[in-house]
Amino acid sequence: MKGKRVNPSILVLLFILLFIFACSTPPWFPIKKAPPHKAKMKELLDKEVVIIDKKEYIKVLNPKFIEAESQPKYLYIPVEEYLSNREAYIIPSYQKMEAKSEPSSPTVRPPLTETEKEIYWVSSSAQKSPDLKRKVLLVHFDDRTTTSEEMLGDWIAEKLIKEISRRSLKILFIDYPMVKEFLQGKGIPLTDIETPKTLHLLNEVFGVHALILGQLSGPYIFTAKSSKDEERTASAILKIDLRVVETFGGKTIKTLSSNNPIIATKEKGTFSEEKAKGRAIDLTIGELARLLTRELEGLDWFCRIAKVEGEEVFINAGRLSGLKIGDLMEVYAPGSSFGKGEAKGTIQISSCFGIDASIGKLINGKKPDVDDIVRIGKAKGT
Repeated sequence: MKGKRVNPSILVLLFILLFIFACSTPPWFPIKKAPPHKAKMKELLDKEVVIIDKKEYIKVLNPKFIEAESQPKYLYIPVEEYLSNREAYIIPSYQKMEAKSEPSSPTVRPPLTETEKEIYWVSSSAQKSPDLKRKVLLVHFDDRTTTSEEMLGDWIAEKLIKEISRRSLKILFIDYPMVKEFLQGKGIPLTDIETPKTLHLLNEVFGVHALILGQLSGPYIFTAKSSKDEERTASAILKIDLRVVETFGGKTIKTLSSNNPIIATKEKGTFSEEKAKGRAIDLTIGELARLLTRELEGLDWFCRIAKVEGEEVFINAGRLSGLKIGDLMEVYAPGSSFGKGEAKGTIQISSCFGIDASIGKLINGKKPDVDDIVRIGKAKGT
């Protein structure tokens, strides 16, 4: 019995189908892979990503810092290098310790839930957009205390940051030790932190709007004891002088000075000197925080174009700054003063990545350039 002859056209059709399935997944196939750039962005959602010279870097703990504290605490690793070798930068025991010991900063925050992750990829039900946050860098104070070994300047600066953060949700402080290490890695001395070039770099990489520099005078302790039977009394006075420097033009926009009323610090008995000193610090910081909060909340908000890649425009501000998917952003060429450059067009935020960066797409006007100024438009997204 002779076998049936197979139609050659059927063989050709089977070959074509096998070739299609071997080389790619057809668009009608039920399982699809996510675009590579979206997969990368999801992996970096809770990481701090900065763009330096149009290249993306991620901030990680330096594994060598555990062995020798002379090493820098943080490193900036190219994103692709980090993604290909993430295990080399995981330090579980140290990360747990750091989460407990470090003060609040943009780089330390709880893991996002699945719902929170999803909101940055698709539009959801309308929510009220929070006020945009002004990013501020407070340099540790020049400590002119009478006891140099106490290093009160660092401690008082952190105390002021906490007090302002308690008073306002519109101000976001950038971690000074992190910036200090970054500048040292770039070969920039801290004495040059007020130069136009360094201020521009702080704004470009970290989005800093204002730099705060200050110095302490005191606290000075005064003690008295009028008779043998009377308890020892102590009073203290502390003065803090500050300058607020905006990063766009490098001008000092405000000088502030605060000191406590000495009579309000009078303490008696055991440890009266320490109690008086603590009271002087609390009173001075409380008044200074009130004045400084009002000044910082009034700063003009802006961000910058960090990179342009095809139709995508990368911005150095994102969800931590208060931006949301759908927000309209107006683009200006950098001018001699804030917002006075040429109006170039409008972009719309299409996605957020990292802790505080975002991507937008041009919806009208001409294509933006790196370093262009970006301000929030009239309409906001969800």
